[in-house]
Amino acid sequence: MSESDNHWGETRPEALQAQLDKASAKSEGKEWKLIEKLLNGLFVEQRRARRWGIFFKALTFLYLFGLLIMFWMGPSISSDLAKESEEHTAVIDINGPISASEEANADSIAWSLRKAFENEHSKAVVLRINSPGGSPVQSGYVYDEVKRLRALHPEKPLYAVIMDIGASGAYYIAASADEIYADKASLVGSIGVISSSFGFVDLMDKVGVERRALTAGSNKGFLDPFSPLKESDKAFWQTVLDTTHQQFIDQVKKGRGDKLVNDPDLFSGLVWTGEQALEKGLVDGLGSTGYVAREVVGVDNIVNYSPRMSPLDEVIDRFGISFGETIANSLGLRQSYQLH
Repeated sequence: MSESDNHWGETRPEALQAQLDKASAKSEGKEWKLIEKLLNGLFVEQRRARRWGIFFKALTFLYLFGLLIMFWMGPSISSDLAKESEEHTAVIDINGPISASEEANADSIAWSLRKAFENEHSKAVVLRINSPGGSPVQSGYVYDEVKRLRALHPEKPLYAVIMDIGASGAYYIAASADEIYADKASLVGSIGVISSSFGFVDLMDKVGVERRALTAGSNKGFLDPFSPLKESDKAFWQTVLDTTHQQFIDQVKKGRGDKLVNDPDLFSGLVWTGEQALEKGLVDGLGSTGYVAREVVGVDNIVNYSPRMSPLDEVIDRFGISFGETIANSLGLRQSYQLH
């Protein structure tokens, strides 16, 4: 073997190894690029699949939500419409405090009254009352609207049914009815007027607070709780309360007439049970809304004319209540009381 051949034989393994390393590096680079490409493709497909999954889940939720609305609202709406086209007893709810900012406000009640009286299929109107009273102005608006509608529709009687409580302004409204009914344990009456506040004069003196009130008009600071109560202010405000009380008494007497017994405590602001109220002539009988519709009116088909939330709002409201009850029950925060 020649020297050149021998040299080749000595250098061949190193060159071959270098070529192999180079080829291996190229191969590894191609493999990693292929792997990276495959992984990127998988990630893209996964994101795409997730998006489609969310989309179809949202569609399914909306579909079920729509079915829920149709299930809850459809039958009641259609049944109410069907009932209104038949002979029925119209019912209007007065729940909670009577105030312009509350559910039981004069505008809502008057709207329901007009709708009930104007329906030719309603044979009578029932005010279903469960309220401790409230604004004498709002109560007076409803009282006057009842009298106006009764004059326009003399053939259609109006009854009031007191549930747990019908006091103060709520009884003011009830007095506009032809007849009043209550449960034997209902709370009825409270024919009076109250105005209350607090005085902070002594407290301000103790903590070192000085009252600075500038007025234009000698009585502009009238009944200021941060200033001493003047006897003249007290006397004047009492005349306002007495005048309002007398208006209340006059309307009750106008509505109840000779049914009221001669009792000095009748207009003192006291409240009585349904049985006691019956004895004093504040109510005409003991019975529920169903009793009045069935036995007094003679039409047990009842249609509620009270303003209602929209179907969507009612579903959301029900869902919120159900969710809250579930959480309360899970945390043990809700207590249940039953009669045995």
